[in-house]
Amino acid sequence: MLLLRRLSEVGLGGERPVEIHENRTVLVSITKQGALRLHRGFAYAPDRILQALVVFAHPEAQAGEQRRAEQAIVAFPTDDFLGPGRRRRRRLRALHEELNRRHFGGTLGPVPIRLSRRMRTRLGELTVDPGGHQPLEIAVSRQHVEHDGWEEVMHTLLHEMVHQWQVESGQEADHGPGFRRKAREVGVEPVAMRDVRAQPRPA
Repeated sequence: MLLLRRLSEVGLGGERPVEIHENRTVLVSITKQGALRLHRGFAYAPDRILQALVVFAHPEAQAGEQRRAEQAIVAFPTDDFLGPGRRRRRRLRALHEELNRRHFGGTLGPVPIRLSRRMRTRLGELTVDPGGHQPLEIAVSRQHVEHDGWEEVMHTLLHEMVHQWQVESGQEADHGPGFRRKAREVGVEPVAMRDVRAQPRPA
């Protein structure tokens, strides 16, 4: 799970179990069994928020550190990354910006992101100009967004951003060795296809 990997990268030790939920009242808590319970929306938080979660979970954190961590955690709009409707494209654009900074050093250009009702086997797709030199848009399956959860959508978007990186680097957008190397570097699978008409899974 990407959220667990990101938490590990910013310092959460493996001895602290993590449970994911969508409770809007209690965003983060420590269970009686010592597990860190997190709202699913934190998967899309910037690293500073994840670092605050690590401080929150640390049993020896000082009181002042705990208060600052809690303030940062509560201020993060988790619901903005889970709710339905017209905000989805805005979330995808914000996610593109965050992934661009994190994995590509902010070097990728802005690109329109569209939700597609027609995609049946592809989760996402990058469209380039006829010459193959300029990314025109990234399309993401609407059914994918509605049924598979935002963590999987993040993987799909990142997959298409690797194609965007190929094009903007003067390469052909394909799934060849160069793509596979970059995909492994950013932590996504090189294949992003599934029958999105299948029985939806809970998001």
